Amino acid sequence: MRDFPIPVVGVGSQIEAEVVDYLPLPNEMTTFAMPVVNLEAEPEILGAVCAVLENLRCAMLAQGEARIELTGLKPAVVELINQSLGQGEVSVIVREPGNLHIQETVFAGVWRVQEISGQSVRDVLHACAIPPEVQQSAMSGTVTVSAPPMRQGMMNAPAVLNELLERSKNHQKGAVAHIINLSLLPMSPEDLAYLYDAFGTGTVSILSRGYGNCRITSTRLANVWWVQYFNSMDQIILNTLEVADVPEVALAASDDFQDSIERLAEWLAVMREQ
Repeated sequence: MRDFPIPVVGVGSQIEAEVVDYLPLPNEMTTFAMPVVNLEAEPEILGAVCAVLENLRCAMLAQGEARIELTGLKPAVVELINQSLGQGEVSVIVREPGNLHIQETVFAGVWRVQEISGQSVRDVLHACAIPPEVQQSAMSGTVTVSAPPMRQGMMNAPAVLNELLERSKNHQKGAVAHIINLSLLPMSPEDLAYLYDAFGTGTVSILSRGYGNCRITSTRLANVWWVQYFNSMDQIILNTLEVADVPEVALAASDDFQDSIERLAEWLAVMREQ
């Protein structure tokens, strides 16, 4: 497992970061490339994988969403499914109420959801904008937030917190995100420490490489997320707070979802030729 810090700081601040273990990730920003099929796979195994992917594609086409359990399949079938789907741009760790590792595949909007509990693993393919467990966990980790003690050197943090409290209270599911760009505000290290004291980090951590290196963390304030962009030197270049169900940068766009249905059909045709 590879470690990625989830700092909740702006440029120049040194607030201590939380370290979160993510699923293995691509080293660079990824673009779609056909997976590599195991040409030596037994016909029975290849046929079983094709059946799973065809069921997935048909459900996506008919229902706009699909959920297929992989738990209980033969290890060889699961291994070939892994090869067939690959790893995409978004990875998610859900820490509560269960321990979930969620990885987008190379087919945008097709997610691998693994729940690890002791020695057992629940393994699911879920085709959707993002698995619902992400928002459910983020909401389950929220608390009633109040203003922490004032700090010397603060400028805008109390006003930002008041705005977030109001937006959080009035947020409606599915509403357009409200974004506060901390990078454009006069914010001292004391401001950022004050906000962190108020609502800190929650139960969900997301890494998206679709638009560079973007790290997203839920907070203890309902529907409020830290969304931070980093350059190739791992320096923060954009620090925002977003009031939303889940930040849009983590979601599979509807156009990409439809494109994945077509690409799955193409990939199935390739596999069936083996």
